[in-house]
Amino acid sequence: MDFGLVLQTDPPASGVVGLMRRAERNGFTHGWTFDSAVLWQEPFVIYSRILEHTRKLIVGPMVTNPGTRTWEVTASTFATLNSMYGNRTVCGIGRGDSAMRVAGRKPNTLARVGEAMGVIRDLAEGREASVDGTPMRLPWVENGKLPVWMAAYGPKALALAGEKADGFILQLADPFLTEWMIHAVREAASAAGRDPSAITICVAAPAYVTDGSDEQLAHAREQCRWFGGMVGNHVADLVSRYGEHSGLVPDELTAYIKQRQGYDYAHHGRSGNPDTAFVPDEIVDRFCLLGPVEAHLAKLEHLRGLGVDQFALYDMHDAKESTIDAYGEHIIPALG
Repeated sequence: MDFGLVLQTDPPASGVVGLMRRAERNGFTHGWTFDSAVLWQEPFVIYSRILEHTRKLIVGPMVTNPGTRTWEVTASTFATLNSMYGNRTVCGIGRGDSAMRVAGRKPNTLARVGEAMGVIRDLAEGREASVDGTPMRLPWVENGKLPVWMAAYGPKALALAGEKADGFILQLADPFLTEWMIHAVREAASAAGRDPSAITICVAAPAYVTDGSDEQLAHAREQCRWFGGMVGNHVADLVSRYGEHSGLVPDELTAYIKQRQGYDYAHHGRSGNPDTAFVPDEIVDRFCLLGPVEAHLAKLEHLRGLGVDQFALYDMHDAKESTIDAYGEHIIPALG
């Protein structure tokens, strides 16, 4: 199993670079960041610095979208980084939640995401592609390689990931939901004539290592409760589209948002988010990895058995360094 570190690009950028370097020293293979231009600093600028100060770390957004940058700009940015540092990027992509909504736009349609995935990959790897009807190619690309991984929850998005993406990003670590969604992705891949096992499966969620006491578990829950609120944004979209108890989306994913009152993106992805009080402890425990090292190992072994290739650790809480170090000392050597 590979391990990734997920950060927000809060200033100073040097702090993000430092944590990514620490992650690589501890055995992490991937460095991910949020991509929301209004809320945080521009990630692609910071990727260049991370790549310069690491040896093998692969970097990318979790996730970008087809709406905030034109597709040829996105492809050229990835291709430039790859040319400079040797094909060490991955394009995580989705419809766009905070990046689009904070700018007053609606998230992109799945049709647009699907088209963008192919165009961005083709351009970044040196092939010709059509952008809004105009054929183009980046003539300077040589031996470019850009895997495109798609984030998804709903049935149509999961099918699209199976049909077109190189990897699938699931932003929660609940084993039941992980198994359900991996099955949907692989079934769609098979129906499209693809090898289902060729799709990389990445589960992303907060992790907080405790000493096993009830007091530290309670603290870890409060530090990570924001995640249930963030996932709840996507779940609310699914409920509005498919309704409750539709059978198309598991109740185990949707039931907890009944008390959700709204969401202020000013607190997006941050501990202490006041808009996540509706998230119960049970959801925090299911969606995240909390507790002593043994609890992390047990859950990660379960996820690996379901076909998860990478665990990407959201490190947005008050124990960033110690979590990276605990994974490097106890967990990555056991599972990596």
